[in-house]
Amino acid sequence: MSLFQRSRKPRAAPRERLQMDMQDTVVYAIGDVHGCYSELRSLEQKIVLDALPFRGRKIIIMLGDYVDRGPQSKRVLDHLTTPPPRGFLRVCLAGNHEVAMLNYLDGYLPREPWLATGGLETLFSYGIDAQHLGNLYSSSEAVDRRIREVIPASHVSFMRALPVMVCSRKFVFVHAGIRPGIDLAEQDEDDLLSIRSDFFDSVHLLDRWVVHGHTIVDVPRLDGHRLGIDTGAFQSGRLTAVRIAGKYGKLLFS
Repeated sequence: MSLFQRSRKPRAAPRERLQMDMQDTVVYAIGDVHGCYSELRSLEQKIVLDALPFRGRKIIIMLGDYVDRGPQSKRVLDHLTTPPPRGFLRVCLAGNHEVAMLNYLDGYLPREPWLATGGLETLFSYGIDAQHLGNLYSSSEAVDRRIREVIPASHVSFMRALPVMVCSRKFVFVHAGIRPGIDLAEQDEDDLLSIRSDFFDSVHLLDRWVVHGHTIVDVPRLDGHRLGIDTGAFQSGRLTAVRIAGKYGKLLFS
């Protein structure tokens, strides 16, 4: 069973799906951060400068995966639980890595699969060495209890409350993608968080522009009505955003 398939976890209450009117609005969607705090701060500063000529609403939409793999997951969550840049609204969506972290903290996912897919770096960012804890405590359950004590309740609450999608009349913002041909209200949450080939192979069926992360690309390029902007910041050092204002888009990099 892969890390993000259903296991012992019961079906949780569905995450919110938000509707947005994009009239007189400039939107900046930011791809997967994965613990890259410095890149996030750099990109935010560039977004603030880029947005100066625009009037009306300014919204930053984070596309999920704030934790794991990169070095500073804790600082990223600290930052995202504070107010956005002055003059902006910020909407943070759920990614599959936030869901996996919650599944571990809730006891539905074993520790080792999470650690192997980036959780080890997340724990390091909280000052936790899981191997050292294993040497200190006599049982795996004691290690898990200690880890759960260290993760701030504010971070857990933030991850639990993340919506899974923002959509407007012409755009969908989501972590992984959607299943074409299915109404947005009927989309399976697991697809929104982790779909790949079934989405990519059916882009000709899309009736809206879909902006997403989850799948790493070297350079974001339009594929029909799909734009993936995860440029693998944790390995490339480059975090990407796309600015959407009316009919026009522009890429920005950290």
